Amino acid sequence: MYAYVAGPLYNEGERWFDEVLARCAEEVGISTYLPHRDLGLLAGQKDSPRLFAGDMKQLDRAEIVVANLDGISIDSGAAWELGYAYARGKHLIGIRTDFRTHARHSDLNPMILHSLNKLVNSVEDLRAYLEKYASSNPKTS
Repeated sequence: MYAYVAGPLYNEGERWFDEVLARCAEEVGISTYLPHRDLGLLAGQKDSPRLFAGDMKQLDRAEIVVANLDGISIDSGAAWELGYAYARGKHLIGIRTDFRTHARHSDLNPMILHSLNKLVNSVEDLRAYLEKYASSNPKTS
């Protein structure tokens, strides 16, 4: 089974948390693709066609997309990746850990909220969900 991990990449904290999400999936036996780890950070506009092509290839390969939805608004790249993955029939899992928003999922854009197969509020909940999903959908990449 193979998961694409989507999320903001603009600072060390965002990249660190995306790496936590990838490790969470890997700990339950799901291989992952993490754009900044596996393809590199955008070094300028000249790299953008290569990065776009690499990310598209991995989105097409993935059975699952795990999306970091934290922040004032959802990262535009992650939102695009979710929309593309939804159109391709992928299993979409969002994680939103900001406790100020747990009772107010209506703050999520309805196009994001209703495209998700599952929305979790903690890394522990993500791990439990992925473990259950992986055991009921055995597949190798």
